[in-house]
Amino acid sequence: IIFGVWVAILILFFVFAGRTFQLQVIEGKTYSELSEKNKFVIKAIQAERGVIYDKYFNQLVFNKPSFNLICSGELAIENLDHQTLLKIKTSPEDYPNCEIQDNTIREYASGSLFAHLIGYQRQTGQSSGLEKYYDEAIKPKMGELQIKRDARGNFISEEIASLPQSGDSLVLWLDSGLQKKIAASLEATVKRIGAKGGAVVAMDPKTGGVLALVSWPSFDNNLFSGDISQKQWENLINDPDKPLFNRAISGIGYPSGSTIKPIIGLAALEEGIIAPETKIYSPLEICVRNPWYPDREDCYADWAYHGTSDLRRAIAESVNTFFYQVGGGYEDLKGLGAKKIKKWLEIFGWGSKTGIDLPGEGDGILPDLTKEWRLGDTYHFSIGQGPFSIPPLQEAAAYVAIANGGKIFQPLVVKKIIDQERKIIEEMKPVILKEIPVSKSNLEVIRQGMRQAVTTPESPSHILNDLPVAASAKTGTAQTNKEDVYHNWVTVFAPYDDPQIVLTVVIEDVKGFQAAVLPVAREALDWYFSTP
Repeated sequence: IIFGVWVAILILFFVFAGRTFQLQVIEGKTYSELSEKNKFVIKAIQAERGVIYDKYFNQLVFNKPSFNLICSGELAIENLDHQTLLKIKTSPEDYPNCEIQDNTIREYASGSLFAHLIGYQRQTGQSSGLEKYYDEAIKPKMGELQIKRDARGNFISEEIASLPQSGDSLVLWLDSGLQKKIAASLEATVKRIGAKGGAVVAMDPKTGGVLALVSWPSFDNNLFSGDISQKQWENLINDPDKPLFNRAISGIGYPSGSTIKPIIGLAALEEGIIAPETKIYSPLEICVRNPWYPDREDCYADWAYHGTSDLRRAIAESVNTFFYQVGGGYEDLKGLGAKKIKKWLEIFGWGSKTGIDLPGEGDGILPDLTKEWRLGDTYHFSIGQGPFSIPPLQEAAAYVAIANGGKIFQPLVVKKIIDQERKIIEEMKPVILKEIPVSKSNLEVIRQGMRQAVTTPESPSHILNDLPVAASAKTGTAQTNKEDVYHNWVTVFAPYDDPQIVLTVVIEDVKGFQAAVLPVAREALDWYFSTP
C-alpha cells in the first residue's frame, strides 16, 4: 500500500511538473501576451466628422451629440433618448458590463432642400451624395485611450495612446440661397400643373462650378441620421414618384426636345451644310417618299408655319422643318445625316458621364444607328425626339460651352477642402475637359439665335426679357409614351455679353403644350441677379 501511494505521488508530481513546463516554457509566451491584453483595454476616443458649407460659408451640415450603450463591447442601444440616458446614469447597477459611449450624428440643415446633393451618412457606414464621394476627406481619425487594469479587472490607470483628429470640411460652389429659391419654385410649379417631378442644374460657365442642383420630389436626409423605421424606409422606396432618385444627374435622363437645336445648328455651320445667312423655306410640313412603300409619302410637320428662315430665326422660333432639312436633308439640301449629328452630340458630351464629383451619375443614351434607321428617324433626331435621352446635367454642361465660347468643363460641386481652422487643405481648380473645335463666329450665331428667342415678343421665352440682365434661352418639348404628355425643358445663360450662370430646368410629364419651366427659370434668375 505504501509503495502504491508513493507511485501515485510520483505520477502526480510528474503530471504537475509537465503541465507547469508546458504552461511556463512551451506556451509561456502565448499566455504572457494574453495576460498583457487582459491587463490593457483599448477604447476609441471619438472625433467629429467634417462639416459642409456653401460658397458663402453658410453651414449646411452639423454634428449633433448622441449617446450609445455599449455592453460587453457590443452595441446594445443606439442614439439613447434623454430619459433612457438619465436612467442608465442614475442606476448603473442595472446595466452590468455596460457603459455609455459619446457619439455624434449628422444633422442636415433644411433636410430635403440639399438631400440629393449632400446625401446622408448613417452610423452603420451607409452613405450617399457628397457624404459618400468625399468620405475619405471628411471622416475623422479616432484616437485611442489605453486603460490598465489588474488581474481582477480593477482600474489602475489610463493614458492616451493616440490623439483623435476631426475630419476636414467641404466648401461648395453652391449658392444655398439660389438652391432654396429654385427648389421652392420648382415644387410649386410641379404641384400646380400636376406634373410628376423635375430637376434643375445651375453652373458657372467660367469654372464649371455647380451653383445649384435640385431634384424634386426629394426626401429628408435627417431620417438616415437616426433610426429610420422599416415603415419610413418602405414608404421611400415604394413611393411611385421616386424621391430617392436624383433626376438631375442619374439614370438615362429625358429626350431633349428642341434644346438639341443649337447644337444641330452649330454642327450644320461647321460641316458646311449652311452658312450663317443661308435662308431655307420652311413649310408647315415636309413630305418624303416612304422607302418601304414607294407609292406612299411620310410627312413631318412643324408646330406652326414659319416660311423662309435663317438659322438665328430657326433657333429663336424653334422651326422644326428648318432642322429637319439641315439634319436629314431635303431636295437639293444634303443635310448632316444621323452619324454626324451623333458625332457632334458626343463632342458636346452627350451620352457619356461628365465626371461630376457625386456618386450615381448616369450616362444618358444616344441612338444606335442600325440598318433599320430611316430618314424619318434622322428628322426626329434633328429636333430632339426618338430613342435617345440625357440627364439635365449633361445639357447644362454642354450649354456651358455655348455660353463661354467653347470650353467643356467638368462640373464641380466642391470648391475646396479646409481644416478646422478653415485653412485650405486642397483647392479644386476648374478642369477644362476639352475645347470644342468650332469657329467663334459660328458659335456667336448660335448665341444670337438664343438671344433672339428672348427678345422676340411672340416667343414663349420672351417672359425672360424683363430680367435685370440680358438672357439667352432655348426651350424644348419632348414627347413621352403617353398621349398629350411631354417633358418640358429650358436652358438659359445670362448675362448675354458676359455669362455668369447657365441654368437648365426640366419638368417631366407635363400635360399639353405649356412652357411650365419658364416661370421657374425666370424666378431663379430674377432672384440671382437682384440679390446683393
